[in-house]
Parts: sequence; C-alpha cells; structure tokens
Amino acid sequence: MAQLREGEFAPDFDLPSDDGRSISLASLKGKPVVLYFYPKADTSGCTKEAQDFNSLLVDFRKLNCAVLGVSADPVNALAKFKSKYGLAFPLVGDESHTTLEDYGVWVQKSMYGRSYVGVERSTFLLDRAGRIVKLWRKVKVDGHAKEVLAAASKA
Repeated sequence: MAQLREGEFAPDFDLPSDDGRSISLASLKGKPVVLYFYPKADTSGCTKEAQDFNSLLVDFRKLNCAVLGVSADPVNALAKFKSKYGLAFPLVGDESHTTLEDYGVWVQKSMYGRSYVGVERSTFLLDRAGRIVKLWRKVKVDGHAKEVLAAASKA
C-alpha cells in the first residue's frame, strides 16, 4: 500500500462524481486542491466534516482552491448526500478502492472489537502542479477544515 509523503506528486485518478461526470486530478491542474477522504456519506462525522468544508468554501475559492470529497460510496449515495446537505463542491466515489489504495487511505480498522477494511479519514493539500504540500492522517473533524484553509492560504 502507498505511503505518500509531503513533497511527492499525488497519484492521478479519474473517478465518477455525484453529478454523473468524472473528475480527474489532471483536470484540476493549475489550481491548489484539497482532497479529503472520508469513510461514509451521511454518517455523523462525515456530515460534519462536509458541512465544515462547505461553510468555508467561499474562502477556499478566494484562494482558487478546489475542494473534493472522496469516499468508497456509490455515486447515487453521494448525490443524495450532497443534495440533502446543500454541499457546493464535488464528491467522487471510488467503489473499486483503487484511488483509496493509491493514497494509502484504504486501511485495516477496528471498532467494538471488530476488524474491517475502510477509509481512514485523511486530507491532502496539493499545489498547482499536483504536489502534496501537506497531509493529515487520522483526522479529527472538529476544527480540521479551518486548519486546512489556514495551510492553503500559506501554500
């Protein structure tokens, strides 16, 4: 499994989005990108994280920074999630887990004594060329979007 580091180029991807189109990292070149990986649409922590990024979207856009949420959910679930909470940025689904594995966020987890494989909540801030400027692993939701915005404003 990939263990990406700051300073490396982020792996390209081409994934289906909530609106039925596909989004690739290459299509976002020329602007900074926030890629945040989350476990499951419409769960409490993932909803709060999405709402936090959404509430700061105007500030990210002032920096010409794209925000993109990535999960293993099917696109129909992403479309419902986006609509339910009025999210104004794209959500993409990686049901094959290829991109999740490329970014090293498809990991062994455990909850209540049960072991399973899932998405580790992580965020990658990429520069205009697609290089990883900063990354956060095992993200705690509270205050995270503000921390990412602060880093993006310095990048």
